[in-house]
Amino acid sequence: MTDQAHPLIGNNTIDPEALWQDVMETARFGATGKGGICRLALSAEDHQVREWFRSSCSSLGATLTTDTMGNQFARIEGEEAGLAPIAIGSHLDTQPTGGKFDGIIGVLAGISVLRLLKETGTRLRHPVEVVNWTNEEGTRFAPAMLSSGVFAGIFTPDYALSRTDNNGVRFETALAAIDAAGTQPCGVHPLAAYLELHIEQGPVLEAENCTIGVVTGVQGMRWYEVTVTGRESHAGTTPMSMRSDALQAAARLMASIQEIALNRPPHAVGTVGMVSVRPNSRNTVPGEVSFSVDLRDPSDDVVIAMENSFRERAGVLSREYGVSIGIREIWDSPAVHFDQRLIDAVSFAARSLHLPSREITSGAGHDAAYLARIVPATMIFVPCADGISHNESESATREDIAAGANVLLQTLLIADRQLDALPASGG
Repeated sequence: MTDQAHPLIGNNTIDPEALWQDVMETARFGATGKGGICRLALSAEDHQVREWFRSSCSSLGATLTTDTMGNQFARIEGEEAGLAPIAIGSHLDTQPTGGKFDGIIGVLAGISVLRLLKETGTRLRHPVEVVNWTNEEGTRFAPAMLSSGVFAGIFTPDYALSRTDNNGVRFETALAAIDAAGTQPCGVHPLAAYLELHIEQGPVLEAENCTIGVVTGVQGMRWYEVTVTGRESHAGTTPMSMRSDALQAAARLMASIQEIALNRPPHAVGTVGMVSVRPNSRNTVPGEVSFSVDLRDPSDDVVIAMENSFRERAGVLSREYGVSIGIREIWDSPAVHFDQRLIDAVSFAARSLHLPSREITSGAGHDAAYLARIVPATMIFVPCADGISHNESESATREDIAAGANVLLQTLLIADRQLDALPASGG
């Protein structure tokens, strides 16, 4: 690859102050008292930040297209007719107790690229688009990466639109409530490549004093909904030996998740993140417990082995406690390997900017994982303090975010000039 600067951009870089100001500005939408953000997908707060996105991109000369799943595409045209756009993106929704940086820095870095293109009067060969994918977190509507999944053909539109939140509100209804659905059918929008900047959401980069994570892929992951059904009975009158206690069985099954993951080092992880107990009364033996299970590893074979161990354990506990245990898989995202040409471009960009970097596999799911199935894609990571994410105390420095945005810019320029074989593919 050549280190020749773009003839119009030259040695100009992303404006770090403008990028940081955008981070702080968007943090107002759904701000929490502890300094974080609660901006669930298709909420009133999500509507506010979507409108900010639309207005900000329009002011930079971009044209906005929205598809039927609410995915937003802000486009600056290229010089050569017929080329599909190179997209930069991530998501604007957050966890209920989320931070200021997860997801949104990928969108805001894209806006910074549009800002630089406008300021320098630059048009690339390909059009450039900044994308906001709807419901990446999967917190309000499971599974995660729902709308990018429809775009990539992983989920059908009917499946996605029928998802409900904890209050029984359908995804389709929530889209309409904030007027977020566009007219373009989801998945017909052509793309040539996809780039995503993100905080690492883990401690590796910070621990190794690396500014840039060159992401080679995303580990495999599966989500399950587990229901343990016993028999409700009086807590004071039912002898211990005659109970069918759903909670005791569920507790032991939940505890086994940690054991199962620890038995498959070094990368396997297992998590129980949601629990519901019914009837949830202090003097009633619980009759039903529902909980979530999240299993992940870079190897799909390891994920499958963990699932098998979990199901075996469930069978043992079902017999021991006299309960029934139902396990329903709700999401399967196989391991993803990103495009080697784009990985090499990120590595080259980091070296050319004299930024310490290392290759890394993403432990978290991202929209890029689905986009990689249909177009060349890759990701760039920057550190976050103590590796903490999905937390109101989530933090990253303006210097690291700006460095990541500049690597993103240089990767975009390399892709635009040198990846001539990139096909124009739709979702």
